[in-house]
Amino acid sequence: MRITIYHNPRCSKSRKTLEIIEKAGVSPTVVRYLEETPGADRIQELAATIGVPVSGLLRRNEDEFRNAGDLPDLADDGALAAWLARHPRVIARPIVIDDDAGAAVVGRPPENVREILPS
Repeated sequence: MRITIYHNPRCSKSRKTLEIIEKAGVSPTVVRYLEETPGADRIQELAATIGVPVSGLLRRNEDEFRNAGDLPDLADDGALAAWLARHPRVIARPIVIDDDAGAAVVGRPPENVREILPS
């Protein structure tokens, strides 16, 4: 099983999600997405794999989102994904992908990750 987690080590939910993955015996690929920001195409792929529009990956309570003067139409997935690539703090976290099964979840709450982990 190949698992990738888009992780922010400063986020308690992200740390807890990583802990659940590791306790399940999985050694994930950890992408610190604030340092290794996914591009717009990858953001659209992640949203599609989770089964949400790109707007479903927004952290709407983030100051950077609430105060954005350059926010595109939230229904425009391409423009919004490009905006998120420039503003990665606003991307929901953590995002966990089962690379083999093509399944993904947002780890909020962290227990969501159990949906894609081995039983």
